[in-house]
Amino acid sequence: MIPTRTKARVLVVDDSVTMRAFFGSIFDRARGIEVVGTAASAEEARRMVVQLRPNVMTLDIEMPGMNGLDYLEEVMRDRPMPVIMLSSLTQKGAEASFQALERGAIDCFPKPTSENREEFAQRLSALVVAAANGSARSARYAREVPARTGSTHHHHHPPAFDWNGRIAVASASTGGVDALLQLLPGLPVDGPPIVVSLRIEPEFVAPLMQRLKTRCPARVMLAEDGRPLRRGEIQIACDPATHAVIDRWPDPAVKLLRTDPVNGARPSASLLFATAARTAGANVVGAILTGIGTDGVAGIKALHAAGGITIAQDSATCLVDQAPAAARAAGAIARDLPIESIAAAILDGCRAAVDAAA
Repeated sequence: MIPTRTKARVLVVDDSVTMRAFFGSIFDRARGIEVVGTAASAEEARRMVVQLRPNVMTLDIEMPGMNGLDYLEEVMRDRPMPVIMLSSLTQKGAEASFQALERGAIDCFPKPTSENREEFAQRLSALVVAAANGSARSARYAREVPARTGSTHHHHHPPAFDWNGRIAVASASTGGVDALLQLLPGLPVDGPPIVVSLRIEPEFVAPLMQRLKTRCPARVMLAEDGRPLRRGEIQIACDPATHAVIDRWPDPAVKLLRTDPVNGARPSASLLFATAARTAGANVVGAILTGIGTDGVAGIKALHAAGGITIAQDSATCLVDQAPAAARAAGAIARDLPIESIAAAILDGCRAAVDAAA
């Protein structure tokens, strides 16, 4: 039985009348989306949220009066709903947009250029529909930061991790910032080698890496062609011009390939999972995290068939549940877990003292 789809009831909040009309025209052409109202300020939006009861909001960062970041924080506190940030600041002020992700936005889009308007419209409409249908949720990480930031992990010395030689691979797209900022700080300084395929706007890479390097005991770095997979190292593959694959076994390494997108994705999570399965088979723990679309599903299915341990982030903690849900539906997932439990599951699968197959 095909589930009934909920219509997206969108409130567009932007101080530019031109941009309000532009976003409205995108949504008017899209199936399953209704624009219930437009607002030029946080004050207007506040009233419309009560009156019109939207289930998705698009929000500009730079507005008169209360700015978009402060209003986003208010929405997340008082009337939580999926919020998508749309702003020119995503091009020249990545830090502000990254703060929006930390405060609860499910994604940030740069306002489009004349060259990419059609692609922009398709991506934005797909995310809005996903949000309205319960497969996109509000980020929680920002509200947890005070308890988790700082350098407390430097002040105690946990037992050495008893590594069994397995590697870990993971993927994320929409919502991946929230997921990685919750997952990766839970991995120890001497934990298993990990490669993460992350589809993210290029402007967000630097602020994300800065935060991960500050908060993670393990060493976090951008994926490098030919770099061996070493314990205690997390390689993030997010270059939109290359795919990351796992090369060789034993003594595995990352290889970066400059080839065409795979099913529209580059880097391709499916390619990462499939090469890990072919190279290392049952010696791999794979995790498919929050994301839109189905990238990663074919690859993690291959990993499951090869005897690897396969994990999906559960729907309750995903910002966008489409990719994990598709992996579950394909029968490729052994364990469905909240994001706060996935680090422990990866470590259990890579720890010599634990029978991970049990």
